[in-house]
Order: sequence, then C-alpha cells, then structure tokens
Amino acid sequence: MISSDERSSDKRPVDPVAALPVEDRLKVHEIFYSIQGESTFAGRPCVLVRLTGCQMRCTWCDTEYAFYEGSWMTRDQILEQVADHGCPLVELTGGEPLLQPGAFPLLTELCDAGYEVLVETGGGVDISRVDPRVRRILDVKCPASGESEANHWPNLDVLRATDELKFVIADENDYRWAAGLVRDRKLGEICPVHISPVHGTVDLEALAGWILRDRFPMRLQLQMHKLIWSPETRGV
Repeated sequence: MISSDERSSDKRPVDPVAALPVEDRLKVHEIFYSIQGESTFAGRPCVLVRLTGCQMRCTWCDTEYAFYEGSWMTRDQILEQVADHGCPLVELTGGEPLLQPGAFPLLTELCDAGYEVLVETGGGVDISRVDPRVRRILDVKCPASGESEANHWPNLDVLRATDELKFVIADENDYRWAAGLVRDRKLGEICPVHISPVHGTVDLEALAGWILRDRFPMRLQLQMHKLIWSPETRGV
C-alpha cells in the first residue's frame, strides 16, 4: 500500500513558466556563443538562441534533436542569458523559431536592447510580422527536402534588401530548381541569395561550376561551423 506521502512525492513539480501566456514564454533548446557559420554574417562571433519545435521534417535535417528537447524560459530570462555573453550579434534559430508566438516580441526586445538581430526561418511561416529591424534569413525548401510544398510563397513578396535567402540543395535537380526560381523572380536583385549544399552530399567543384556557368547573383555557402567542429557537435 502506497502512503499519502509517497503519492505526493511522485507528483512532478509544476513549471510556473509553462503556465504563462504563450507570448511571455518560449521553449528553448539551447543558448550558446559561437562563430556564425552561415549567411553574410559568417565568421562573426554570435549568440544563437535555438528554440524548440519544427513543423517540417526535411530529409537532410541536422537539428532533429531540437524538435522536442528544451526548457521553458521567460523572455526576460533569455535576454539575461544573451547579455551574459557580451556579444552584439544575436540570431534566433530552431527548429522553426517563428512557430512560437513569444518569438516576435523577443525579436523586438532584442532590437530595442541594441543588438544586431538575425532570425533564420524555414520558410513555412509568415515572416511579415517580424520586426523590420531584424534581418530575416529565409530558407526556401527545395524538392529533395521533401518539404517544398510547405513553402509559404507570399514570403517572397515581402522581401527587403536587408533580408537573405538560403537554398539548401542535395543534388543537381535542387540546384536547377533554385536557380530557376532566382532567375524567374529576380530574387538576386532584392537581397543576397545563398546556395548551401547539404554537408558532404554535393560535389563542391561541380556546384561552383554551375554557379559560375549560370552567372546569376548567387553565393556559394558552406556551413563554416561544420568545417571548424565535427558536423555532429551541438552548441556550435
């Protein structure tokens, strides 16, 4: 027979942050200080705030661990941890960071605090609500990802010069698809466009040749953090 004391000890403590309104809490997988590995900011020290959760399941995803793991934090707690690193550049990433309602006020608060702020989004969520001071890095899903039908195409209509586009390609068909979209929508005239090969799957010399051949305003982007550290290393 289990005593009342034993039954009460089995109860898990309630996380008070989890009970807050959705705009005031975020599930955070990790906050870490590293070298920014992608975008025009590659090579710069950066604080990355990785949020939990993603609605997509890309075939080549390298952050599946962020789908479920994480702890609830208030926006103030996140801002405090970011400030502890003393770095002026901050990126909100995931998973898909814009799935969480609290991401939008957090981005605004980071801008208000004087940070240079980036958000990397998977392209399936409306980006128009993001504070205009934030540089939005939009990952447009190519066919081999298995999620190209999930792209929120109106995002391309609200791009600004301060935004950036990323196409992760797994093969030549992905490259041709991305290049065709860049050409037809004249995306290179709007903002920087990055062609990023899935790590270890695409012949880099061939890819460089395709970009040189087509003469579109596209940048070959390698994931710098995977060249510095092991591709499996977290928190970098």
